Amino acid sequence: MATVTLQVKGMSCGHCVRAVENALKEAGASGKVELAGGKVTVEYEEGKVSLETLKAAIEEQGYDVVG
Repeated sequence: MATVTLQVKGMSCGHCVRAVENALKEAGASGKVELAGGKVTVEYEEGKVSLETLKAAIEEQGYDVVG
């Protein structure tokens, strides 16, 4: 299991938290959003899903992954 913390811009409310966490879940990972810091901690299995796929899942929700 790999863990990475991503900096995500554009999240501002509970809807944003649910959108990001659900998108990650659908992509095969689990995510925990820290709204105040604009961070998302993601846990995923490297052999099953790529980090690029997870970033794309967040960006498809309308948020910018910056790091």
